[in-house]
Amino acid sequence: MTPEQLIRPEILALSAYHVADATGLVKLDAMENPYRLPEALRWELGGLLADASINRYPDPRGRELQQALRRAFDFPAEQDILLGNGSDELIQILAMALARPGATLLAVEPSFVMYRLIAGFTGMRYAGVPLRPDFSLDEAAMLEALEREEPALTFLAYPNNPTGNAFARDALDRIIRAAPGLVVVDEAYHAFAGGLSVMDALGRHDNLLLLRTVSKLGLAGLRLGLLVGAPAWIRELDKVRLPYNVNVLTQVAARYALDHVDTLQAQAAMLVEERGRLMRAMSTLDGVQVFDSAANFILFRVADAPRVFAGIQARGVLIKNLHGGHPLLDNCLRVTVGAPEENAAFLAALGAELKTE
Repeated sequence: MTPEQLIRPEILALSAYHVADATGLVKLDAMENPYRLPEALRWELGGLLADASINRYPDPRGRELQQALRRAFDFPAEQDILLGNGSDELIQILAMALARPGATLLAVEPSFVMYRLIAGFTGMRYAGVPLRPDFSLDEAAMLEALEREEPALTFLAYPNNPTGNAFARDALDRIIRAAPGLVVVDEAYHAFAGGLSVMDALGRHDNLLLLRTVSKLGLAGLRLGLLVGAPAWIRELDKVRLPYNVNVLTQVAARYALDHVDTLQAQAAMLVEERGRLMRAMSTLDGVQVFDSAANFILFRVADAPRVFAGIQARGVLIKNLHGGHPLLDNCLRVTVGAPEENAAFLAALGAELKTE
């Protein structure tokens, strides 16, 4: 029998997650930290990796890595941690665990595309609640959707991707209280959001989990995500995690990097400064609408996003074209905040392309 006869129809209808080829381009499409570890730290890390026991399976729970995460981010001692091969795997674990027949996964739109995709992968029904035209949270619509859809699982990105804004905290608290099922607040961009977090609410809401990743902080290549929450939740979700999902090299490298988290946080602070400079420069360009950001990227709108995107790429800079992904993202593009020279290259390419209109 053919794949078309055996694979589920909803999978056949999907397109694989696309990663653009950035060869030879200034890469500003994937919200990566442009800065590497300082050379001295890289040499020391190299020695640790050389001594890693790659002939043995890794610690299945990553206990030493969990302790390094607690030291770096001060997670509450009474909350447990579940590690994942990136936050994507943890989203999938959550959906798999809660995918009872007819169960619904709810998220705002536009938001992180993997919420919708993983709902489809796991057989959950997906319900999206549109943001307002300015990308602010429509609290009334969310509360209505929670009552109507009765979702088993609700995701809220804080700050949101791809819009970059952080929703009002008091609205998040009311949504968490009103949700009939589990609420996961995704803080992937916490390092750039000026300390915004719902960590303080973990002990107050039994249905709240906190999702984070170290990817945006400068460790994207390690593929490490973490889920923080009450032991009762983490214990059950751990049953769905595949054995040894976080490999030996990731555990060694992440532990070392987190012991130098001050270096990573200093890099994040530089990117926040660059974000401000880049937003101010973009705002002076005719025909560009810039949206406020609490993340390490900037969403902006132009008159003809596909043409501007192609023109910028032809000038050697790769950003993200969001046009067509959701009606609210009509003619929107997204650029990652890079190092000063990368941002300068992007501004030059954007300015030149706008002059050709």
